[in-house]
Amino acid sequence: MDLEQRVAELERRLAELERAAGETGAAPATPSPIRPSRRDPGDALWALNGLKDQLAGLGAVNGGVLFTGAVRTPAGLRYEWQYGLPTDTVMDGDWAAAAESFAALGQPVRLRLLREILGGRCTAAELTELDGMGTTGQIYHHLRQLTAAGWLHTAVRGRYEVPVERVVPLLVMLTAAGR
Repeated sequence: MDLEQRVAELERRLAELERAAGETGAAPATPSPIRPSRRDPGDALWALNGLKDQLAGLGAVNGGVLFTGAVRTPAGLRYEWQYGLPTDTVMDGDWAAAAESFAALGQPVRLRLLREILGGRCTAAELTELDGMGTTGQIYHHLRQLTAAGWLHTAVRGRYEVPVERVVPLLVMLTAAGR
């Protein structure tokens, strides 16, 4: 099957899943081609088993990946998010396209900026007051890098925030890095 056929097939499957979500009245927080079902609460691998059920229904013989989270930040904001893809989609994708995103996170100061912003310090002035963060110019440089890579955006009155769709992925990446 050539690339055009594979993309068309994935688009068809996604449309089918979106239709099914609409019919059940479920409103997913984000587009997610893989949604785990709720299973026996005693099932320690409920998310994995739900993923396998979804993949079997999609005919994804090579499996898939799913990440999800229900998060409350130190600032009291709540996020619920999930995303998944069949393994073939991930393996066939352009991995080099992820380099900028990973590179933006490759600086300890940038990771600390993200943590502080999730914790409620959202302006450059608040961030420059922190010890060990460098000069105002250095902080703005790091904020620009994180913004360019999509890890931050500016909200009202010069406040920075992590986009909703990036909070759980950021925490997943940090979790994976610690494994």
